[in-house]
Amino acid sequence: MTFNIALNFEDGVTRFIECNAGEKVLDAAYRQKVNLPMDCSDGVCGTCKCQCVSGEYDLGDDYLEEALSEEEADERRVLTCQMIPNSDCVIEVPVAAAQCKTALATTGADVVEVSLLSDTAIELVVQLDEPLAFLPGQYINIQVPGSTQVRAYSFSSLPGSREGRFLIRNVPGGVMSQWLTRQARAGDRLTLSGPMGSFYLRDGERPLLLLAGGTGLAPLLSMLQTLAGQESRRPITLLYGVTRDCDLVKTDALEAFTQRLPGYRWLPVVADAESACPQRGFVTEHLDEAMLNEGDVDIYLCGPPPMVNAVSAALRDRGITPGGFWYEKFIASQSAAA
Repeated sequence: MTFNIALNFEDGVTRFIECNAGEKVLDAAYRQKVNLPMDCSDGVCGTCKCQCVSGEYDLGDDYLEEALSEEEADERRVLTCQMIPNSDCVIEVPVAAAQCKTALATTGADVVEVSLLSDTAIELVVQLDEPLAFLPGQYINIQVPGSTQVRAYSFSSLPGSREGRFLIRNVPGGVMSQWLTRQARAGDRLTLSGPMGSFYLRDGERPLLLLAGGTGLAPLLSMLQTLAGQESRRPITLLYGVTRDCDLVKTDALEAFTQRLPGYRWLPVVADAESACPQRGFVTEHLDEAMLNEGDVDIYLCGPPPMVNAVSAALRDRGITPGGFWYEKFIASQSAAA
């Protein structure tokens, strides 16, 4: 039996390793040429201390209190030289990937389909050369064909599949947008590197509030598919904010989750005052008390900076400190992620 261990470094690079049953994480990492921080490897110095954010494991008791205190252990801090996983785990490593002699993985993919879902949203479907592990919510860098430029896009598909899906903002003049809408054909080759990002679905039991702005829906779709696969029964509310009615995309997919997730509901929110949508205005205007659950909620927010800033300010103004709050700002421009 082996377990998949996601090592998420402080610079956002994620590297997956396999850990055998009964094997310590530090040993598994070294075996796969990832040099995690260490000095003693005996539970004495604390140099290998990391944070396990999901998964089950044993630490035993063969380490010193000076290396890992009881309070730290209760907070799921771990010594990788002592940690033996009992399931797949996600570990946050407090150093950059390069310091551990590892880097972004690179893979290839073939374009399967490019669809213009609206005048502002493109869906890109690719077949990866091999199944790619990532954490639901993470992104990958895609090199623009015929260019040295790269753009970062969140997966909207499930981890571990050869099919990769992306929702991409169609930006007039954007390098990637122009290639996708004018040149891309089925069979074209792409180079991808990653995965990356600290915006990913965590384990938990609290109700979930998912907030998407435009194509910021992409990582939340990946999270919802993962939750459906887990047969999650957590209460889940998704607010999907766009500017115009025609900007609402993937609504059939969002509605289909109501059949797979018993605690799930979603609401579109359209800023246009002339919209036919019952929820008009901004997402912040539709955050009701039930969704916020007096702060006993995990919030995942992905959208443009003004939306992220507005939600953060609204929570502060209402005196709400969520149990968990993770967000991803995306910038769509000719000079950034287009």
